[in-house]
Amino acid sequence: MEIRIGVRDVAREVTLDTESTPEQVRSLVAEALSSGTAMIELEDDKGGSVLVPTAALGYVEIGSPEKGRVGFGSH
Repeated sequence: MEIRIGVRDVAREVTLDTESTPEQVRSLVAEALSSGTAMIELEDDKGGSVLVPTAALGYVEIGSPEKGRVGFGSH
């Protein structure tokens, strides 16, 4: 699933693919914002981490859990 994160005062957004479910990402972000945690840490599908300061968080766009298909066949 793809996640896009907008950071305040930064022109480009942070994009990562993750194995997490949309519910897990929503819960993690909501918990970090409500508890006043300084950083949100998300793990990508290759085992890397992305840290975003909660104070600089502009938005989090959570994509569909299923990747789009490429090609012309009907599968």
